[in-house]
Amino acid sequence: MQSTRKPAMTEGPVIQLRDLTVEFRTAGAWHSAVRSVDFEIGRNETLALVGESGSGKSVTSLAMMGLIPARSGRIASGQIMLGDTDLAKLSEKDLDAIRGNRVAMIFQEPMTALNPTMRVGDQVAESLRAHRGMDRAAALKESERMLDLVRIPSAAQRMRDYPHQFSGGMRQRVMIAMALACRPDVLLADEPTTALDVTIQAQVLSLIEDLKREYGLAVLFITHNLGVVALIADRVAVMYAGEIVETSPASEIFDSPQHPYTEALLASMPRVDRDLGALDPLRGNVPSIRERGTGCAFAPRCPLVIERCRTQHPVLNETGPARSVRCWVRGVSHA
Repeated sequence: MQSTRKPAMTEGPVIQLRDLTVEFRTAGAWHSAVRSVDFEIGRNETLALVGESGSGKSVTSLAMMGLIPARSGRIASGQIMLGDTDLAKLSEKDLDAIRGNRVAMIFQEPMTALNPTMRVGDQVAESLRAHRGMDRAAALKESERMLDLVRIPSAAQRMRDYPHQFSGGMRQRVMIAMALACRPDVLLADEPTTALDVTIQAQVLSLIEDLKREYGLAVLFITHNLGVVALIADRVAVMYAGEIVETSPASEIFDSPQHPYTEALLASMPRVDRDLGALDPLRGNVPSIRERGTGCAFAPRCPLVIERCRTQHPVLNETGPARSVRCWVRGVSHA
């Protein structure tokens, strides 16, 4: 598989994570779910954050939205810079002014994210009234425009419907309309096509791409599906056990993956140009946050493991233009 997308033209980062570490308290101690994560996203650019369940992808996006539960979690260190503003240091009141306004999120399952007791038009209008100060009539008019923008047929009539009256694909379009209603700078999409069939998935991906270009969004697209990455991403960050283990332009990662984990993910994907017997499943599981030792977290599953991998934690090294890898075997000489 190969990405045919051209790199996006950007004018510097819209949002930037610097050495972000997120911890959760379990069994009486704090453990890192996200460790020293660095990345940035420019305007009109999509960064795909890729990895298995348990890799830390969703925790990263929740930290960016200020939604880490205070009773059990915390941002232990690092910065989340939205322009000159560090979101990690804002109060809940200040975050309320940014969430759904400058930074918006499309959640994985719209049926649980939408309020089943509210009409769809009112749900889209809610953020407009809160962040733009519109009266109800003006907010509903703009809501109708947004539903039409995301290609919901008969938008004026569907405004009065409830979420259960929409199909899965249409509910996801409502979520996109809600996220984009206030013209955010940053859009976080947490596996927004996982529950959709492939035809609807392609439509939603095309819609997100079109709206990204129209509004100049910086998009973080979280997925475990590398096929989706080929369609929508400009750059890719591969995540494992809470860390970025490889970064690459999307156009290069399919032809020349560098980290053994990225290679394993690609090898485990079904492809139309080879037999099912050619699949090489990735055995084992991502270690829990209480099982991550001092060496490379991928070492127990890695076919290229050397002794150094078990005892020393690898750093993320540049390996070429816009490319980096966290690996003792591939990243630096181990002689």
